[in-house]
Amino acid sequence: MFNFSKRILTYILIVIVILSIPLIAMQYTSEVNWTLFDFSMASLLLITTLTLIEITLQNFKNKTFRITTVFVIVFLFLLLWGDLSVGIF
Repeated sequence: MFNFSKRILTYILIVIVILSIPLIAMQYTSEVNWTLFDFSMASLLLITTLTLIEITLQNFKNKTFRITTVFVIVFLFLLLWGDLSVGIF
């Protein structure tokens, strides 16, 4: 149980660090202009991605399947992030 709590804490810190980058950049430049909606969508995407990765790591024992599934989850996250940020499609 301790490892699970430690991983969850790590995931929370990852989300905070990633979301603090545009927050800090907004203080120094006008080129970064995120709204509350941008921060909420980014946090939703990050939390969903990390939750899916955690579920994958807990439920599947086959190492190859775990790596492949995590790769697909990260790829889909990057695809959604890119589409929402600049409209690739």
